[in-house]
Amino acid sequence: MANKQISQMGLPKSIANVFAARNVFTAKALSLMELRVQNEHLAGHLPTHMKGLDEALCGGIPFGVLTELVGPAGIGKTQFCLKLSLLASLPASYGGLDGHVIYIDVESKFSSRRLIEIGVKSFPEIFHRKGMAQEMAGRIHVLRPASLSEFTESLQQIKISLLQNQVKLLVIDSMAALVTGEFEHGAPRQNTLGWHVSFIKSLAEFSRIPVVVTNQVRSQSRDEICHYYFQVQSWNETIEDRTRHDSHLVAALGINWAHAVTIRLVLEAKSDQRFIKVAKSPISPPLAFPFNITSSGILLLSDDGIELTGPDINAIHCQGHNDIINFGGESLQC
Repeated sequence: MANKQISQMGLPKSIANVFAARNVFTAKALSLMELRVQNEHLAGHLPTHMKGLDEALCGGIPFGVLTELVGPAGIGKTQFCLKLSLLASLPASYGGLDGHVIYIDVESKFSSRRLIEIGVKSFPEIFHRKGMAQEMAGRIHVLRPASLSEFTESLQQIKISLLQNQVKLLVIDSMAALVTGEFEHGAPRQNTLGWHVSFIKSLAEFSRIPVVVTNQVRSQSRDEICHYYFQVQSWNETIEDRTRHDSHLVAALGINWAHAVTIRLVLEAKSDQRFIKVAKSPISPPLAFPFNITSSGILLLSDDGIELTGPDINAIHCQGHNDIINFGGESLQC
């Protein structure tokens, strides 16, 4: 029995994904892994109401850790955050957390009108009740720090609010925008950000709520490619190849930040199609889900994730998408 292949045991897909992510292919470690998954379920999750993604993450956005949404401008990160904020504030009887949300809106992209539109389209039985839309929107407390130093000063107050106001979700949209322009060179920025990363992680662990942080992308420089990109086989590569590598996008904020997040979801576009990609997770193999942005928020086109291997896991594509979406004639940043 101990040597029986996991693929032959008829396990649910969500459990099988856990084994695949850990490169466990026999039943030898089954009891330990099942215990680990059970503990992760007990820790709690905020369901995204995207079935395939929730199954891959064994329930949704986990409590007590940092979840990162990374992608180019306009790909849907803020739309994702708005939907999560709505879900965290919904009554528990509708699958919500029945709590308050602290939303740190660095780039002034938060839209109450868009939030209510998502609510009306997704949960008409709630939002058509008199005064309910205003009540739900009132549970989301928006902060707009003008600088990294102002954000730093507010962190202690945020920690107190997490205890006093039944806060069930913290969103920072976006962390990269907070540090952009603070320093001329990368090293001081990384050193300063280290303190903030540690503090935000402690907030997640201390409060046991989901913490969602968005991150931007940047172009990978030629020097970084020569130093890190192991698929460059020769100094004699063509100019076309070098241009292709130079245009490759990577997550901003650097490697220390990447190590700090527990879940990394990449939002990207390839050949006019948007994808949500599970690029980093302790419980899911790398998977990609095609999606559209609709009046009710992000909608998966398929609940069956596309398995990813090699460079596709961490590569970020930005091909053929607009950074403005339109609903009812109103243009919205996403």
